Amino acid sequence: MSKAIVELSHPISDGMLTYPGLPGPRVTSHAERDLVDMTYEIARLDTVGKTGTYIDAPSHFHSEGADIAELPLERLFNVPIVMIRVAGIRVVGPDVLGDPARLWGKAVLVHTGWSARWGTSEYRGPGHPYLVGEVADALVAANVAVVGIDSLDIDDTSLPTRPCHHMLLRAGIPIIEQMTNLDAVPDVGARLVALPAPVRGMGSFPLRAVAWTDPSVFG
Repeated sequence: MSKAIVELSHPISDGMLTYPGLPGPRVTSHAERDLVDMTYEIARLDTVGKTGTYIDAPSHFHSEGADIAELPLERLFNVPIVMIRVAGIRVVGPDVLGDPARLWGKAVLVHTGWSARWGTSEYRGPGHPYLVGEVADALVAANVAVVGIDSLDIDDTSLPTRPCHHMLLRAGIPIIEQMTNLDAVPDVGARLVALPAPVRGMGSFPLRAVAWTDPSVFG
């Protein structure tokens, strides 16, 4: 039986390896205070936007596009999920999407199984699964709300071009990368909540994403 709520984000920890070529996060103590009847700490997080499981807003690739704080909540909260299962396929083409009508307004999550390699050098290497540009074309035409993947990147990082980022973000469709536990999300009946802190001026930011199937969670 599936869990009512499934965690879809990797935890962030001090010094962890994340996106290739970018520094890992630093989690430190900014201040500790000992008072008469309590002790409290103020922690500090120094991180780039592409850390752990993160979301890309349109401004990540298009300067005139919405930043993280401007992402429409209707694309991120209580959105019906359509799962795309492609484990074992490295180059994912549009044939896996099925009837475009079933994607309309949905959160399309691509389960590659790559998250099983999280924390290894293989996970961050060029052999990760990715979507070809024709998939992005089809997703834009289907008016999807958001696209997520449990791989390092939605595009082929061995090439300088990023067709899926360009097309999806130009259409205002956010991208969630480096997700986890997509194997635990049912094929039908689940909904997505994926909320980053509303930071202005950033095009990428870590987020807490969950899938839920119990209608009593939000009434």
